[in-house]
Amino acid sequence: MEIDGIISAIVIGIVIGVLGRLVVPGRQRIGILWTILVGILAALAGSAIAGAFDVADTEGVDWVEWLIQIGLAALGVAALDRSKARR
Repeated sequence: MEIDGIISAIVIGIVIGVLGRLVVPGRQRIGILWTILVGILAALAGSAIAGAFDVADTEGVDWVEWLIQIGLAALGVAALDRSKARR
């Protein structure tokens, strides 16, 4: 992976993390760095899942891939928030 791929993964991860956080209702007790990390992981995993279902490369905006990534980010944010709440 080249440097521009890494930078774009970080930027997309930030967007996905923030959108995933907005989907989860209520207040989350995790920081912005955790949100970004969850977003990056969700973006990578969502791209892999979309590729496995052959919906990653469509004409125009890849809405299905985005929805998968945002859903994974929301799950990650909610899971991390619950694990932080138990402490």
